[in-house]
Amino acid sequence: MKKIKEKILFDGTWLQLKENYYDNNGVEVKWETVDRKTSKITVAIIAKLIPSERYVLIKQYRIPIKNYLIGFPAGVSDGKDISKDIKKELKEETGYVGKIINISPILKSNPGLTDETVRVAIVEIDENLEENKNPRQELEPSEEIEVILLRKEEIKNYLLEQSGKGVGIGVGVWYTFL
Repeated sequence: MKKIKEKILFDGTWLQLKENYYDNNGVEVKWETVDRKTSKITVAIIAKLIPSERYVLIKQYRIPIKNYLIGFPAGVSDGKDISKDIKKELKEETGYVGKIINISPILKSNPGLTDETVRVAIVEIDENLEENKNPRQELEPSEEIEVILLRKEEIKNYLLEQSGKGVGIGVGVWYTFL
């Protein structure tokens, strides 16, 4: 496919809605996309407390779905220092300080709709460290986040229970623990 032209339908502070036109072997194809204007990199954090082996999930109100969503701690990164951004988001949303074990390559989160990418970080949190004994979130005024700690074998049933109550479930959490 070859891009012919693009038209911006909406230009907001954070997002643009675009109408894209492509030539696919002589056939014009129109596709609408949502593009991030600032950082296109999000970070998702799969964090586990050591030694209890509990995973850190969050329940957060998400305006686009007008509902709460169970997911992983996450945020945006400018890509300059991904490790710093991961640690900042973990501390902000959960209050915990952790050690990054692994960071994925750049992944595409929803390429049929958006140009957004994601990096998934595996983080271990030593719950015996003083700073992790009584973690305190550092939420932004617009954030409302509940921290949920569960063992792996508890997660699927918890997600099903929450879904039954009408709470949204993030795709990443389901993929990871189904």
